[in-house]
Amino acid sequence: MPSDSTNPAQTRARIRLRQVATDRPWVWLTLGWQDLMAQKSVGLVYGGALAVLGWVLAWVMLQLGLAWAILPAVAGFFMLAPLAAAGLYEVSRRREQGLDTRLDEAMAGFHRNGGQIALMGVVLLLINLVWVRIAGLLFALFFGLNFAPSLAELPLRMLQSEAFLPFFIMGTGFGALLAAGSFAVSVISIPMLVDRDVSVLEAVSVSLRAVRENPRAMALWAGLIVLFTGLALVPFFLGLVVAMPLIGHASWHAYRDLVEVN
Repeated sequence: MPSDSTNPAQTRARIRLRQVATDRPWVWLTLGWQDLMAQKSVGLVYGGALAVLGWVLAWVMLQLGLAWAILPAVAGFFMLAPLAAAGLYEVSRRREQGLDTRLDEAMAGFHRNGGQIALMGVVLLLINLVWVRIAGLLFALFFGLNFAPSLAELPLRMLQSEAFLPFFIMGTGFGALLAAGSFAVSVISIPMLVDRDVSVLEAVSVSLRAVRENPRAMALWAGLIVLFTGLALVPFFLGLVVAMPLIGHASWHAYRDLVEVN
């Protein structure tokens, strides 16, 4: 009978990284889709909760008169999403063992190695806060403190401004750098923290090595995550209902494919 126990000796096992083909992320997505279809009730509830969270975030920004901050906050979602997917990693981990998973059992992914996962969350939150601060400073620098159109007018007013192009170039550059750093430190580390009793430093080290040793495959994977999540955000976060669990499950398979523990 399948067991859900984890052998503590596994945490001291030797870790070896595999090199994979450039197109390997498509396999991860296929396996992720199979996990989602096998555990639809958990995945869709999970994705629906994140969509609602997106609506709440946008509403709060509007109430605070910070319509301009919605886009930076949405961009910050890309940085924090790997942490939010810990429950999905747990579903995929249990499915490998032949176990079905209820929603409350999926939440075990957050607390099995809770202290280290929380610490990783602090790291990602700090990266996100740095990004929001930079975005705010760039907005004030290029558009001025008195630039405060309504949400309906904001896109057109920004596009009509001569400051838009330099703002867009600078903002995209800083955002891409921070997003790349966030991806590199979290893409493997968080699934590993869910799977094993390791420290944040160990998990981040493995994640950075995996990205360094598979640059093309990981660049494609990062691009696919941005593409799928970006498309999911377009219909006012509704696409997250499917995209988030799909990417979460696929990220687990990326970890299992790249990391071999002896």
